[in-house]
Amino acid sequence: MTKYLVTGSTGFIGSRLLGLLNTIECEVRLLARSEVNNYDTVVCNLEQNRISKHALESVDIVFHLAGFAHDMQDPSKVEDLYRVINLDATVQLAKLAIQSGVKHFIFVSSVKAGGASLTGECMTEEDQGKPEGVYGRTKREAELQLLKIGLNSGMQVSIVRPTLVYGPDMKGNLRLMLSGIDKGWFPPLPKIGNRRSMIHVDDLVRALLLVSEGKRANGEIFIATDGEPHSSHEIYEAMCVVLGKSVPRWNVPKLLFDMVAATSPALRYKVNKLLGNEYYSSDKLQSLGFKAQCTLREMNETAF
Repeated sequence: MTKYLVTGSTGFIGSRLLGLLNTIECEVRLLARSEVNNYDTVVCNLEQNRISKHALESVDIVFHLAGFAHDMQDPSKVEDLYRVINLDATVQLAKLAIQSGVKHFIFVSSVKAGGASLTGECMTEEDQGKPEGVYGRTKREAELQLLKIGLNSGMQVSIVRPTLVYGPDMKGNLRLMLSGIDKGWFPPLPKIGNRRSMIHVDDLVRALLLVSEGKRANGEIFIATDGEPHSSHEIYEAMCVVLGKSVPRWNVPKLLFDMVAATSPALRYKVNKLLGNEYYSSDKLQSLGFKAQCTLREMNETAF
């Protein structure tokens, strides 16, 4: 029976991965900050503690999801924390995995590790630019170290870069946007035809399991999307439907957003995150047999 070690199991993606693993015959061990009910748990704070070698005993496959992101402070002030968790702990875990005979190490990275998307272009795994921010940099450095570790050992290493992840209990800007629409203060977005890539959390964890199952994924990076480009206006409409609200027949003109963006670099960044293009291809993942099953309008629904 396959035995998995999962890190980051209490997070948005990790909790859904556990839900999927519960539907198949396997054994699961967690590496977590505190004991998790009904699971074999090795307690470890990746920020402060060395990882016990016992965490990897008898483990066949590692899903490494734990990471540091979305900190509201100035990232430059907490760069050491990004490095300790996203890079140092990842490398330490991989080296221990080799010592314990782990067969496959799957690292959940981010499209930010591949650099900013080019306006109007569909980015692939081959389009490697300068990683975005300290989060992207530390994720990319971890990717490079893992690929090197994989080449120099008998352990398979695979990397998955999710795009924007939606689904029940989603976090970050998507949660803020959904809440704003629900409370009536988030304005209808203009129809500008921008393209953004997304993936439902349950499709993402299916992709992780698929990647873990075959040798074709060894030494490879895979971008995970639902295969469809979504405009910001479409995302807004889908959220209205999810909330049971009628979609307004009007929207805020793009010109107004441009005027706001011109007032400061910080606001320009926020407007670009809201209305810009972040479009990626998941053809490489689909070549393994992956096909997304969820749509934006199933944003608050579970798939298993």
